[in-house]
Amino acid sequence: MREGRPAFRESEKRRELELNRTAVGRTRVRCTVRNGKARVGLTAHAASGGICRHPLDRLRLRVHIPFGNTHVAQGELMGHHCSSHRPDREVCGTTISRRSLIASGLAGLAAASTDGLPARAQAQTAPFRIDVHHHLSPPAFIEAITKANLGNKPMLDWTPQRSIEDMDKAGVAVSMTSITTPALSFLEPDKARAVARECNEYATKLSGDTKGRFGTFLALPMSSPDAALAEIAYGLDTLKADGVALLTSYGDVWLGNPKFAPVFEELNRRKAIVYTHPTSANCCRNLQPDFADNVIEWGTDTTRTIADIVFSGAAQKYRDIKFIFSHAGGTMPYLAERFTLVPKIQKALAARVPDGVEAELKRFYYDTAQATHAAPLAAFLKLIPVSQLLFGTDFPYRTALEHVQGLAAYGLSTADLAAIERGNAARLMPKYA
Repeated sequence: MREGRPAFRESEKRRELELNRTAVGRTRVRCTVRNGKARVGLTAHAASGGICRHPLDRLRLRVHIPFGNTHVAQGELMGHHCSSHRPDREVCGTTISRRSLIASGLAGLAAASTDGLPARAQAQTAPFRIDVHHHLSPPAFIEAITKANLGNKPMLDWTPQRSIEDMDKAGVAVSMTSITTPALSFLEPDKARAVARECNEYATKLSGDTKGRFGTFLALPMSSPDAALAEIAYGLDTLKADGVALLTSYGDVWLGNPKFAPVFEELNRRKAIVYTHPTSANCCRNLQPDFADNVIEWGTDTTRTIADIVFSGAAQKYRDIKFIFSHAGGTMPYLAERFTLVPKIQKALAARVPDGVEAELKRFYYDTAQATHAAPLAAFLKLIPVSQLLFGTDFPYRTALEHVQGLAAYGLSTADLAAIERGNAARLMPKYA
């Protein structure tokens, strides 16, 4: 296409846009502000590349959501919603790259930094991020934790309003809630069953009361497989929860253990999301006098349970479970070479990973909670594709804004940042797309 000529015309509005073969390569964006609303003018030019394929009916753009240096433009193609964030460079009458039009496999547009936009324009925001690692403290959980003297200040001070305030500061549209460590592992089976039910009903009501600002990863009483199965049925069928939340280990038993087979068989049948949160195994509590277990042990326990799921054959057996591992997989990315050597050295294990160890690791999902420092991100992204990384914050122990800033500082492409902050989770949980 000749440079300077529009890539589409109104007369071609029902013509198919062959974005598999022709993608928007350069886009001229002009930003104006009227009555406190930012408006965008767009001229697109074609270039080779591949994004997706949709009939072109209309393209509508609206620019909003400035958070620091992050700015979002949303587009609509035949009713398909898409978004990209944090463009490669400032654009207000300048040219941006084709990367700015890719978000979660759909065509989108990223506008630029909001420097110079008036405060009224900046105030008009629409949260878009999806947080998969966000803790809540239901009253029944707090009561049990307090009686066992296992609480900590962020856990005990949690309120729904504090969650929403933190989400709003960072442009988080919805957060998947779960109770944090020690979850229900310290309770007797009957008590664990009762507290799980109260926690899950509380989380469901919270979602309704806040008009969908929160999703739910169910608490399960894993000390009793029958009770866990009953809660899965009630939580997923009646409460319509988004998935389940498990600890990485229970006592000194990790998630690949046959003990958990009845639960995983049912979760696999349901093609469920299984979010995991680290804890301290019995073997490894309070080893360091000067700092808490979560500094070292929790990342290690995540790695242990990943190894147990892979090398026990559970990853192969339960192909339809969508596992999410916290904190970018703990220490796993740093130990990837050792992981790949296991079936070569222990030949009996090779049959349990017929596709290879890396193939299994790349199939799991992971979150960014406590892992937006450049070092863990670099190691993780050398091993795992961006498509498997989900935005997570670990609220109330960290803030969402800290994670937004950490990801922005790393220098991800616009498309990758869009996928991590929203697109990957929206694909995993289409109800939030």
